[in-house]
Amino acid sequence: MIGIFGGTFDPVHYGHLKTVLFVQQQLGLQQIRLIPLGQAVHREQPAATASQRLEMLYAATADYPQLVIDDRETKRPGGSYTVDTLSSIKQELPDEALCLIIGSDAFAHFLDWHKPETIMTLAHIIVMQRPDSQPLTNPAIQKLLDQRQITSAEQLKESVAGKILPIQVPQLDISSTGIRDRLQSDLTISHLLPLPVYELITHWKLYKKSSEEPD
Repeated sequence: MIGIFGGTFDPVHYGHLKTVLFVQQQLGLQQIRLIPLGQAVHREQPAATASQRLEMLYAATADYPQLVIDDRETKRPGGSYTVDTLSSIKQELPDEALCLIIGSDAFAHFLDWHKPETIMTLAHIIVMQRPDSQPLTNPAIQKLLDQRQITSAEQLKESVAGKILPIQVPQLDISSTGIRDRLQSDLTISHLLPLPVYELITHWKLYKKSSEEPD
């Protein structure tokens, strides 16, 4: 089984890395593919360029062979949709079970995604739940869970797609938004991400307030 974890990674940080490594070990996944967003559809575009975010990812994962960088979304023109990414991977690996790893906040809006029913035919859904995760209140999402939820990693192996497995993950109070905000305020970030990523951010002067910007 292969894990699929998408994000803007603007920048990548320990919250991303430690969480996906935990999931990889808990589920016994062969690898996890980290897929940086190409073109955002329903959010602001990333502050760093695709090539910068890719270079930061490569730097962050150099010591983790089980984390594989997949740049297909940054190469594909137009908006980045999860269903297209999964379809592309499935064409390359038709016999491999894919596990789409998402947070509980994202899962709460899963039925609003582009072609969620098709996504369920392409991959299992791994829902990361942190200690402070809010309970689900959407009846449609609860119905989907009632139909497809499983309780163990072993059950994932019974089919190639279509199951939903919630998994408790460690709470790490780190976010890319928080890192960018700290840099805007000239606060240290070196403890929040790998040193090679910090060095790239410093070299490129990423996320800093423009000298022309008023205080």
